[in-house]
Amino acid sequence: MNLKGAIDFKPQFFATLKHYNRAQFSKDLVAGIIVGIIAIPLAISFGIASGVGPTEGLVTAIIAGLLIAVLGGTKVQIGGPTGAFIVLVYSVIQQFGLSGLMIATIMTGIILVLMGITRLGSVIKFMPYPIIVGFTGGIAIVIFSTQMNDLFGLGIEQVPANFIEKWMCYFAHLSDINWAAFAVGIGTILIIVMTPLISKKIPGSFVAIIIMTLVCWLLKRYAGVDSIKTIADLYNLPSGLPSLRVPQLEAGTDLIVTVQQLLPVAFTMAMLGAIESLLSAMVADGVIGDRHNSNTELIAQGVANMVVPFFGGIPATGAIARTMANINNGGRTPVAGVVHTVVLLLVLLFLGGLVGAIPMPCLAGVLIMVSYNMSGWRSIRSICHHSRMSAAIMFTTLLLTVIFDLTIAIEVGILMAVVSFMKRIMENTNISVISDEMEVHHDGEASDERLTIPAGTEVYEIDGPFFFGIANKFDEITRMHDSKPIRIVRMRKVSFIDSTGLHNLETFIQNSLNDKRIIILSGVNPTVYRSLERAGIVRLVGKENVLDHIHKALARAAEVAESMGMTDTTINELPN
Repeated sequence: MNLKGAIDFKPQFFATLKHYNRAQFSKDLVAGIIVGIIAIPLAISFGIASGVGPTEGLVTAIIAGLLIAVLGGTKVQIGGPTGAFIVLVYSVIQQFGLSGLMIATIMTGIILVLMGITRLGSVIKFMPYPIIVGFTGGIAIVIFSTQMNDLFGLGIEQVPANFIEKWMCYFAHLSDINWAAFAVGIGTILIIVMTPLISKKIPGSFVAIIIMTLVCWLLKRYAGVDSIKTIADLYNLPSGLPSLRVPQLEAGTDLIVTVQQLLPVAFTMAMLGAIESLLSAMVADGVIGDRHNSNTELIAQGVANMVVPFFGGIPATGAIARTMANINNGGRTPVAGVVHTVVLLLVLLFLGGLVGAIPMPCLAGVLIMVSYNMSGWRSIRSICHHSRMSAAIMFTTLLLTVIFDLTIAIEVGILMAVVSFMKRIMENTNISVISDEMEVHHDGEASDERLTIPAGTEVYEIDGPFFFGIANKFDEITRMHDSKPIRIVRMRKVSFIDSTGLHNLETFIQNSLNDKRIIILSGVNPTVYRSLERAGIVRLVGKENVLDHIHKALARAAEVAESMGMTDTTINELPN
């Protein structure tokens, strides 16, 4: 299963089986069963919160979980539906319906596969941290806000999708609070919080669902309390293996137009899935001392998202919480991920009636705790102490996620991060003009040596990358200093030069040559030299005037000055 060449596809499942043994299977079996139990309430909750249903959530966890385990580039990754996709999935369903969601999910899978094939796995991991914290916190707030209807038992049939309108609707129905439902939701939260104090191996959400389902059944049977809605009251219950589905667009709807409209959200879901799965893989690597294959992982995530829509599933990715639960319970190979899907399959086939008895306020409590754990409030607090710009990027991303949508939030967040990065580089890049003498610096350390600058010569030193932000600054400075006939552009600290820098440098050289001035380039490294050569600048100034050392550049300047009949006015020693 190793596709050599351009495609980096090396599933860990097949490599692991070569040295598999019974002892490891025992550990993977226990871990898989526990993770499967943890995944039951989460899969059901995420399915319902996304606007589909419990069956779709379980189907996604089964099919995507199996494909990610078998084809993935990590040994312990557990895949399935996650809270991060709830906002996007719900929005797509509201605008395009279930068929639109199927198309968007398939497109998401295709994009992920292409990312893996083109080896973008390592690049995705460089998403700025404030943006990740911002949109994760925003998603947590949105998930929290979607649960108020079920938590308080308000009974609102159509809750507005817009965040502000949603809360206005909630406040308008405050008089309709069902206190029994609210008590079930609060009880669920308390059980989830208290369970780790008793045992950290037992999933609190699973315990809460069992207890609260039993409590609601007893209240209904013996106390006549039937106002607490259950899953069976609102959704069709799982009753076996799902049938194959094909996207069915409404009459008169153009597929190409729909694809064009869904492309931005599909790209956002692909980026979100890639970031979440690779972050999960990186965290897992640190715990088990392993190294994942990010490109293989992206391909596996893509295949999973291309397959699940045909069975009614929703977008899936690697789940950090379930992956860590797998590791903490002894799982060390993809077999544990396969076992976890078998547990979910058994629930889907044989326990549909029990699933239907789960009260909706209980699921709301589970999702509220999910949103709390996603919020990353500690990370938000930490970033606030880093820098104002990082905090601004984070809060902007968070607010845009909450008020508008995740696509806009990530786009604006990345734009702000890029601008911040450029600003920081510009602040750290200096351009100085020396016409008489200058101190020598070796790796930042000053010495007693002095530059020797021949008569009629100026040195323009660029200290940092020569890109578009600095190119205009260089242009302004050169216009202010135009008295000397010989100009040395010292580029020893120019690590790269972009097209704008090349253009401005070429303009500067051409104007100087038109004014009968001589340009000498000094300290040009091989990478920058190749860029200058491709741009025709080396030919423009002449190879004899492109030198790799300042001593050579000054010697060349002295030679030119002598040929022009000028005498030295300032003579001192010169560094590299």
